[in-house]
Amino acid sequence: MNRQDVQRELSAVSAALQESYADGFGVNHAGSDSLPSREEIITVTAKLLELIFPGFDRAGTYPGTAVLLGDTMRELSGQISRAMRRASGGTCEYCGAECGRRCDEYALKLMQALPQIREVLKKDVEAAYNGDPAAKNFDEIILSYPGVKAIAIQRLAHVLYGLRVPLIPRMMTEHAHAETGIDIHPGAQLGVGVFIDHGTGVVIGETAVVGDNVRIYQGVTLGAGNFPKDACGMLIKGLKRHPTVGSNVTIYSGASVLGNITIGDDSVVGGNVWLTESLPAGTKITARPPENLKKFRYGAEVKP
Repeated sequence: MNRQDVQRELSAVSAALQESYADGFGVNHAGSDSLPSREEIITVTAKLLELIFPGFDRAGTYPGTAVLLGDTMRELSGQISRAMRRASGGTCEYCGAECGRRCDEYALKLMQALPQIREVLKKDVEAAYNGDPAAKNFDEIILSYPGVKAIAIQRLAHVLYGLRVPLIPRMMTEHAHAETGIDIHPGAQLGVGVFIDHGTGVVIGETAVVGDNVRIYQGVTLGAGNFPKDACGMLIKGLKRHPTVGSNVTIYSGASVLGNITIGDDSVVGGNVWLTESLPAGTKITARPPENLKKFRYGAEVKP
């Protein structure tokens, strides 16, 4: 194929693509009411983490706390403005100067929550140290434990989620998901002293509630059991559909806890358990052992 043929083919592809853009689906042309920028949200998230744990997540030297706080708020407010305009189809009820003021208020509320979030995260770090015999010190946990980072970002995003800021909270937690392998929806409610050990493959759904001093291991799902539909066959959204986990609960690796059920305080859910019914406080539940373990122990056959 010569260059002229290639150019004709590319022109045809270009025309087909431009025609497909006409419905606006998945299109964010420059000059329109632009979506929030992934790059900017990642940058803002990193700055928020820097304000929580100074010197841990960013190389180089930052300005003073007050300067960083102001810069972060201004950048976040601009991204919130984009999200609000986009979500409203460019007809935001707070357009103009009022829109800027409202977005500043939302960003300020997150800044005001930072001292409290930091205090809660201290308890999360302490829970990780107390729960992991391999942990040497708090610095190691803040620097290297994916569960702490995922929880920190979720706690930040949860504030914006509570303010009904569109798009941005989910962008933040999906960034954490990509970096850590831990998927916590910004709507989930997390107690104090939550420890996610190892973490890879953990999923915590939007309406999940997790109590204080809960320990969760890799591969755990706190998910929905089913998805009710309306008379037209459409999913009914906004219902409580994920578990409520009490305080001082341990959920071991691979467990799936599904639906709007309650796990009572001080319970233990064993590895690979499939759980769709509530448990009273103090319950210990384990998966049935494989059949071959009844016949063999430590390589020796056990006679019936």
